[in-house]
Amino acid sequence: MRLSDLLEKSGMTSLKITPPFLQMEWTPKTADKDAAWALYVELLTRITTQPLPAEHGDEKTALDSVYSLFAVTREVIKEQGPDCINFTKIAVVVLNQVIRPFTAKWHRKHLAGAFESVPERSAFREELASLQVELRKYSRMLADIVGVEDLTDLEVTES
Repeated sequence: MRLSDLLEKSGMTSLKITPPFLQMEWTPKTADKDAAWALYVELLTRITTQPLPAEHGDEKTALDSVYSLFAVTREVIKEQGPDCINFTKIAVVVLNQVIRPFTAKWHRKHLAGAFESVPERSAFREELASLQVELRKYSRMLADIVGVEDLTDLEVTES
């Protein structure tokens, strides 16, 4: 399977990756699968894939949880070493293209007091919900890489 096929299967075709990388064969090693499993567990158990109802939680904690994916991903990559290069190629792109724009925008807004404003908190939650859609795709892809049953949509959520 090519990397482009994996991304297409997961619905992550909006990622901007250079054509040579997209055409390479996707052959995950054990370290890639171990890294995918570690990050899959992190995504499943964070606000990154779980709903944040208006009457629960707070925006700063949610922002911190999303931001912590940078440190978690770095640790996973370092722990698995160079043998998880295939996982790393996907993880770095998701961090830089999907997560970073959200965290950069909302970190700055938070520092300016945005979370004191009801409309800004609502906007944050709307954008978090959009980010969660993308991160659920990523979570499903990680489950596929590992070869486990995907639990991303295990719980019933109310709209």
